[in-house]
Amino acid sequence: MKRIGFLTSGGDCQSLNATMRGVAKSLYETYGSKSVEIYGILEGYKGLIYGNYELMKPKDFSGILTEGGTILGTSRQPFKAMRIPDENGLDKVKAMKDNYAKWKLDCLVILGGNGTHKTANLLKEEGLNVVTLPKTIDNDIWGTDITFGFQSAVNIATNAIDCIHTTAASHRRVFIVEVMGHKVGWLTLHAGIAGGADIILIPEIPYNIDSIATAIQKRTAEGKKFSILAVAEGAISVEDAALSKKERKAKYKDTLYPSISYKIGKEIEERTGQEIRITVPGHMQRGGEPCSYDRVISTRLGAAAAELIKKEQYGYMVGFRDGEIVPVPLDEVANKLKMVDPESSIIREAKSLGINFGD
Repeated sequence: MKRIGFLTSGGDCQSLNATMRGVAKSLYETYGSKSVEIYGILEGYKGLIYGNYELMKPKDFSGILTEGGTILGTSRQPFKAMRIPDENGLDKVKAMKDNYAKWKLDCLVILGGNGTHKTANLLKEEGLNVVTLPKTIDNDIWGTDITFGFQSAVNIATNAIDCIHTTAASHRRVFIVEVMGHKVGWLTLHAGIAGGADIILIPEIPYNIDSIATAIQKRTAEGKKFSILAVAEGAISVEDAALSKKERKAKYKDTLYPSISYKIGKEIEERTGQEIRITVPGHMQRGGEPCSYDRVISTRLGAAAAELIKKEQYGYMVGFRDGEIVPVPLDEVANKLKMVDPESSIIREAKSLGINFGD
């Protein structure tokens, strides 16, 4: 009997269910439904720590290819707190190892982003058999060209920009669409290009507000009566980028603005005199059904994860590189972030179209 634990951790996104379905269907096909037990661990690492699970059946994975979110539930358990006992003195790492042993698991299949992979690597180092899958709308996991959930989120953010175009043109205003992404700008970059944004601001390229104002004024002088900015929630000014992390945290603590877009909007208004409107799609970008691209890649990644389990090839993330599914050692993935290179070809090509990045 093969006993496999499934766990989804961190923020939700589209295609978590599709990916689990890919793993489960491949395992059932390989071993037969009566020779595999899948333990659905509830609410992420919290379930593994406190022993909460459901024994899944093949029917549980039927009809979930198109369903967003995660049927197992999820939670955020910061990696930096994993070695810190809980409020009752419970050793979290020991508890996870004990439950793994208690359930007689052969492997843990863990779906998550950067923080999730740090803890997955910790569990691997503690002797557990682990296979991971790259989940995040941010597309910032090291070792894979694409993460599942990313393309679905791009589609939603792009649609938001598309919808703003008509009202921006009608009212001749400057519109800012704030896109998710605290540390990296892949989502804002792709949605901005796909949605025809005039200005794209991402964390990797600190912006100069005067450069942005000049770009908008130039468009106005050319007879273009509206402008659209795609702004990552982690966009940062040149001045703030020069501060230490501690100094920035202290500065942002006293800010009057609910997010960076409101600050940028106010500064643009002061410099150009134009009306500014701000749209924040927010968690809509994580929600809804996965797009067809994500369904395909999730199914492929899931099947590849099952193949690693079959080979007992543990300690790997299933990644996607140059159109092929490949195993990537977990210790190469953990503690790394895949960021947008400001000198990359996609940035150069966007600039050649006249897109301003605030630099």
